[in-house]
Amino acid sequence: EHYTKAAAQLCLTQPSLSNAISSLENELGVALFEKHGRNVALSKYGREFLPYVEKALAELEQGADKIKESASNAQGVINVGFIYTLSSHFIPELISGYRKVEQKPNIRFALQEGTTQDECTADLIVRLKTGKIDLVFASLVPKDSDVEFVPICEQKLVVLLPYDNPLAQNNEIDLKDLEPYPLIHYSGKPGLKREINRQYAKVNLIPKVCCEVGDDVSMAGLVAAKIGIAIVPENPTFRNFDIKILPIGNPKYKRIIYFGYMKNRQETLPIQKFKKYVIDSFKEFTEQAL
Repeated sequence: EHYTKAAAQLCLTQPSLSNAISSLENELGVALFEKHGRNVALSKYGREFLPYVEKALAELEQGADKIKESASNAQGVINVGFIYTLSSHFIPELISGYRKVEQKPNIRFALQEGTTQDECTADLIVRLKTGKIDLVFASLVPKDSDVEFVPICEQKLVVLLPYDNPLAQNNEIDLKDLEPYPLIHYSGKPGLKREINRQYAKVNLIPKVCCEVGDDVSMAGLVAAKIGIAIVPENPTFRNFDIKILPIGNPKYKRIIYFGYMKNRQETLPIQKFKKYVIDSFKEFTEQAL
């Protein structure tokens, strides 16, 4: 109830505060304050208006706190999308390496695996462009002027064989030699299934599919049980099974993994740091690929 003290508390000059109150009173058409000597007091209209003002200010403050909380949480979360074949070791090892370097336990990763729909990479790119994920690891990169794609590594296909299979004595596999053997194929992951079928076609073969399953770990188990052979992306997990793992010598195959991010999106500092870590970690491969 004192203009000068109120102005000081609001970090305003006294004339500025007086002008602001006068403008508000002119807008409302009533006097909100009454002078009592050197002080002021609320008029009856001021007392009537006061609870609405207090409620409005409280709502604004609550909204500001909510926005600050959301911004704080967002700064500590990195949303990463990736294709299925990177889930078992590539992504975990990448995040583990980053945590060791940055030593930021408050940074949280929200991981989103691509769907098993026909176009897994396309699904991930849609999520990237709509802001549901911040960074993406994918293959079969589509042309998109809004997204920067950086080649970071190569994913190899290998053949899983029972140890008693005659081909298990070889150092590598020529797919032509797989003709007699039943293939354990993917039931989902249509993109991978197509790639494997294309490799067979290159040596004029049609795979003899004996069964189909949804994931390559189950495929490794079926190979160990001598149900058939399997062609899968290389994965250290396979070493836990009693099977032989051989590279494919013919036909030659390269599956490039790309790191993608929006070109003109404002990013939080944690995202910027993780992005730099990824690019720096695979810099040598990227330079060779480009």
